[in-house]
Amino acid sequence: MRPLCRLTLAAALILPAVRAAEPSYTRDVRPILQRSCQGCHQPNLKTSDLDLTTFAGLTAGGKRGPGLKPGAADDSIVLRYVTGAMKPQMPIGQPALPPEQIALLRDWIAAGAKDDTPATARDTDKPVSYSQAPVITALTFSPDGATIAVSAYREVLLIPANGTAPAKRLAGLSERFHGLAFSADGRKLVAAGGTPARFGEVQVWDVTVAKLLRSMTLTGDTVFGGTLSPDGSTVAVGGVDNTLRILDVNSGKELHKVGVHENWVRAAVFSRDGKRIVSVSPDRAAKLTDVATGAFLENVNLLRGELTAVARHPAKDIVVIGGEERIPYLYLMDRPKNMKIADDTTLVRKLDRQQGAIFALAWSPDGKYIAVAGASPEVTVYDAETGARVSACSGHKAGIYALAWSPDSRTLATGGFDGLLRLYDAASGKLAREFVPVPLQTSSLGGTRP
Repeated sequence: MRPLCRLTLAAALILPAVRAAEPSYTRDVRPILQRSCQGCHQPNLKTSDLDLTTFAGLTAGGKRGPGLKPGAADDSIVLRYVTGAMKPQMPIGQPALPPEQIALLRDWIAAGAKDDTPATARDTDKPVSYSQAPVITALTFSPDGATIAVSAYREVLLIPANGTAPAKRLAGLSERFHGLAFSADGRKLVAAGGTPARFGEVQVWDVTVAKLLRSMTLTGDTVFGGTLSPDGSTVAVGGVDNTLRILDVNSGKELHKVGVHENWVRAAVFSRDGKRIVSVSPDRAAKLTDVATGAFLENVNLLRGELTAVARHPAKDIVVIGGEERIPYLYLMDRPKNMKIADDTTLVRKLDRQQGAIFALAWSPDGKYIAVAGASPEVTVYDAETGARVSACSGHKAGIYALAWSPDSRTLATGGFDGLLRLYDAASGKLAREFVPVPLQTSSLGGTRP
């Protein structure tokens, strides 16, 4: 028998040690709970009195007792539910956990269920304390114009548009939000986002009482968009897994998972009747999807540069798209004649080339104006009918990621990297007001820096 070479011998000595490494709560177990369990078991919902967002909550358990018994995996409630030994099998309404994830949970509990949560990840249920303004990545006005919803760190703030009362703070799981949308009656708010490299989430809030109604965790990374159908029954989000997901708002059920894009799906809009969706991606395509079947219909546009933003006319099936090419293009959602290869017959017009890449687009509720924002230090407003430039809203020091029109189409709200919420008179471009939307601590010491 030939002796082992030095490399083979070293590998033989090292590999058993690697295999014997104990599973980690932070590295192995918490991601499983975040992705599959925390939608129902979190501080704002706490189904069966169970909070699985922290190690302490998992240990304490809920109505059925402690969640786990260190060293006794098969007697631990959390494992018995995910294996189906206790009914209903968890996660309820979703596919069962794959065998390898169940094995990780079992091995971790059997090894003593040790908590290795880093100090920076503890106490995430406490209100965020801000030492500086966080980046604003999403904005929207309520239908009556009285409230502006603004993304922050691990929360959405509902700010009175007239500034006369303190903001409501809707705190949840996601670190960031990339889409906000009110229902037509203003009672519900849908927030889409997540925590990068951990999970994507869609939250549904009852804003009248600041109560979380539903949390839908979808992917292993953040989601984008969060656009609502006209009747408010359906929400569409895009993901870094190149998919467009269509969800039922009331039940949380995933209706379709559409995989027609070749890159991240960054934004989407419904048609007027809610039967179709246009989604955009850095793959350069604005794709039209049938909502009822999830079937791809066709590309709306002629492929040019990478796309990151889309908005629809409030009363017509016309969309404006934009991205790294810096030019906003207006397209019909329906072709006036049969599609041809490299056909651009749906193009209505293109607007001016911007000073930087386009990150956000917004069509005014009256249909008259289109606002364009991005890497440029100003937001440009155009006449949607003629393409003429109406005004320029300046004052930002860095990237602008979010736009929102007031219901009367007179005020344009903007937000971005510098964390300031700015309100402009859209017709003149005059700045009416700017402020930090989150409560800043007075001391420069301590607190959370998102």
